[in-house]
Amino acid sequence: MPRLWDDTIEAHRTAVREAVLQTTAALVAEHGLRSVTMSAIADGTGIGRATLYKYFPDVDAILVAWHERQIAAHLQHLVEVRDRAGKRAGERLAAVLQTYALIAQDHPASELAATLHRGPQVAGARQHLHEFIRELVAEGAERGELRDDVAPDELASYCLHALEAARALPSKAAVRRLVAVILAGLSAAD
Repeated sequence: MPRLWDDTIEAHRTAVREAVLQTTAALVAEHGLRSVTMSAIADGTGIGRATLYKYFPDVDAILVAWHERQIAAHLQHLVEVRDRAGKRAGERLAAVLQTYALIAQDHPASELAATLHRGPQVAGARQHLHEFIRELVAEGAERGELRDDVAPDELASYCLHALEAARALPSKAAVRRLVAVILAGLSAAD
């Protein structure tokens, strides 16, 4: 089979997969988690049910794939935020914490979130995020920008647990205040 043919088939499969993920997310947002069926997804995507089953065995598998894509996009966004922030570790950490808190606020607890956050993909993402923040904290401590009397691993846990409060905050100003309190707790002693 020519390479061009392989590329075309793969591009088609990717497009179908993306359409299925987007359609499913839209249906869940419009009708709720419990009312979405494989038939509705197939109809909304414009493909047959038999074709849909070639891609995913059930609605749960589609939701997990969609959630994995969302998680990857959020983690990539945090990397980009870190890389655009200032040269100081403390500035980069502040930018990452602020962005993560705003993401958390934009995605409050819901039936869908409760269902999807039980999956193994979330545990891996949380570990990755923990390590990401731990590295920023460790760098800041080494440079004297952040406290060094508590292990970076513990401070990363502190940050992530404290940032969970952002989900319930009423405004972006409240999120900024929460992040300021977290950063104050990380400040190097004078």
